[in-house]
Amino acid sequence: MKIKTDEIASVIKQEIEQYTAELEVSEVGRVVEVGDGIARIYGLSNAMAGELVEFQSSQGAVMGQVMNLEQDTVGCVIYGEYLAVKEGDLVKSTGRLLEVPVGETMLGRVVDPLGKPLDDGPALTPEGYRKVDIIAPGIADRQPVSEPMQTGIKAIDSMIPIGRGQRELIIGDRKTGKTAVAIDTIINQKQYWGTDKAVVCIYVAVGQKESTVAGVVQTLKEKGAMDYTIVVNAASSDPAPMQYVAPYSGCAMGEHFMWTGNDAGKKLSNGAPYPKHVLCVYDDLSKQAVAYRQLSLLLRRPPGREAFPGDVFYLHSRLLERATKLSDENGAGSLTALPIIETQEGDVSAYIPTNVISITDGQIYLEPDLFYKGVRPAINVGISVSRVGGAAQVKAMKKIAGSLRLDLAAFRELEAFAQLGTELDAATQKQLDRGARMVELLKQPQYVPYEVVDQVLAIFAGSKGFLDDIKPSKVLDFEKAMLEHFRSAGKAMRDELASKLALTDELAAKMADAIKHFKAGWTG
Repeated sequence: MKIKTDEIASVIKQEIEQYTAELEVSEVGRVVEVGDGIARIYGLSNAMAGELVEFQSSQGAVMGQVMNLEQDTVGCVIYGEYLAVKEGDLVKSTGRLLEVPVGETMLGRVVDPLGKPLDDGPALTPEGYRKVDIIAPGIADRQPVSEPMQTGIKAIDSMIPIGRGQRELIIGDRKTGKTAVAIDTIINQKQYWGTDKAVVCIYVAVGQKESTVAGVVQTLKEKGAMDYTIVVNAASSDPAPMQYVAPYSGCAMGEHFMWTGNDAGKKLSNGAPYPKHVLCVYDDLSKQAVAYRQLSLLLRRPPGREAFPGDVFYLHSRLLERATKLSDENGAGSLTALPIIETQEGDVSAYIPTNVISITDGQIYLEPDLFYKGVRPAINVGISVSRVGGAAQVKAMKKIAGSLRLDLAAFRELEAFAQLGTELDAATQKQLDRGARMVELLKQPQYVPYEVVDQVLAIFAGSKGFLDDIKPSKVLDFEKAMLEHFRSAGKAMRDELASKLALTDELAAKMADAIKHFKAGWTG
């Protein structure tokens, strides 16, 4: 029997085509040098920048991430227990990027930057994982900021308003109340929880003392704010890589809600609408920059101004650019960023403060002098600015607060002039008196956010001169009694203002009459 060679060839060819056995190849290298959260590895010639690697240490697997690609070695940062990694340990490339767990299970929890629980709660059952470092949405995926992010702080909501999707910097020296402003804003979101305007809050603590973070968590629990809050903690005792990555992890956890909350009909386990608005507080980014500087210098990247590496601007810009108000096609969700920066001796022109000021859409500047004078929150109205929020401010507030800023600016100038002891005419004295009362009116105790209707009523009373003949020391007493009156006897007027949130001439006249009537019977 004669067999044709071309038939044999075709059969062999067919067999080869059908044979698709996959060979799994994992690239392995060895640790050449290790210390201070940094490792140099020889042998990972195909490793990519940002790729996750796995260290096979004596105490189990430890994860790291490639940051430097050099001729013979790669430089990695180590996430977790870097003391477990020894020279000569095997390192395996994974082909993956760093991811964190996301979803409803994270709400109310305190986690580390890799998403592992730091509290004594149950194990996490995440809805999925999100990449920690991504490219921010482009212009076509966004829309202008159009919705207010109420902080509950009179001075901010009236003069430096923040919109959902904005990046507003909180800046000032240590111990001037920066964190308090952010925590007040988180507590104020309680009024929206369970509605379609709900806001998920993420508090990222970078380089803080464990006791400080524990205090913040305790406050949030007492105020009932932990239900919708995730706390990401990279403490001052944690390695620099964890402090560096923490803000990105918090942002990724928030982005899950911003995108997934736009799915029509999706609900939380309690039946409430799945939130699509997020507030991220980064406390604080100056400590993150210091951690990144440490990593960069250990990786032998050239130091620049104030010993920070040249790409430290990119470090913060690629984080804060992820704050956005999504377009209607993408579901109109939002992520608002409140980065905090600590200045040294009020030096706003230092390297990191100027970087972050130029990335954000405005700043709230807290001044030590005002803080020590008892003006709290100690907001300097002259330097503080919001480049967006006015567009998102409620109409009633926009109408009455326009004059407030000018009144305060004029008062500050006149106050300096009056200290010279010169005699003042009646009009100037009147302006000084009103300014002093407006400063008193804008004072606010910590962790007591005001609803926007109460803010409008209080500022209306001040700007229309109803407080001019009340002693400055009695202003807050008058305000408290007046707001209680509008919750009881004058409730109808308050409800009308709450439903409209706009100030017509007719409503303004009604409010003026109601305040005049209340003042006549007030015996403070």
